Amino acid sequence: MTRTLVVVSAGLSQPSSTRLLADRLAEATTRELGEAVGVRPVELRELAVDIANNLVTGFPSAALAEVLADVVRSDGLIAVTPVFTASYSGLFKSFFDVIDNTALTGKPVLIAATGGTARHSMVLDHALRPLFAYLRATVLTTGVYAASEDWGDGHEELSPRIARAGRELAAAIRSRPRSAPPVPEFSPDAVVPFAQQLAELGIDPA
Repeated sequence: MTRTLVVVSAGLSQPSSTRLLADRLAEATTRELGEAVGVRPVELRELAVDIANNLVTGFPSAALAEVLADVVRSDGLIAVTPVFTASYSGLFKSFFDVIDNTALTGKPVLIAATGGTARHSMVLDHALRPLFAYLRATVLTTGVYAASEDWGDGHEELSPRIARAGRELAAAIRSRPRSAPPVPEFSPDAVVPFAQQLAELGIDPA
């Protein structure tokens, strides 16, 4: 059974540094796992209207329901947000608001964020970590924050952090049991009548 990794990115532009960081974290994780992994990238920008409608109506669209199911069934989750007003983006928060607060129980989550300055790096501990703790996920020790200057030449601090986070998530995924096969649907036709069971045992049902 192939393991699955869902990579949620809340970047608003295309391309975005948020998606770039998400992709690099996914690559580091799959490389460390060393086995077949199904990677499911999720761009929240493409689901913004569906998420807003779900918050208002309480019902997800077919596209959003599919993504939510993938997140819940995944073996691991990478969640990356741009920083707005020293916190996660509204789109990022809204997406996780529509997930049941017990649906991620025990799931290993790698948190990451991007921003214009290194001064916002504490968003990982002050905003993202409490959010996923509320959702009962297992948040990895290493989070990754990338400021604008981390993408320029001569700044090599980001790569080791990405590699370390990838190792931690891969180890957490390997330590979890693989998802159990789905339970067969109940079928009334599969029920053997009690009288028939008695007859097969040689007992007169009368």
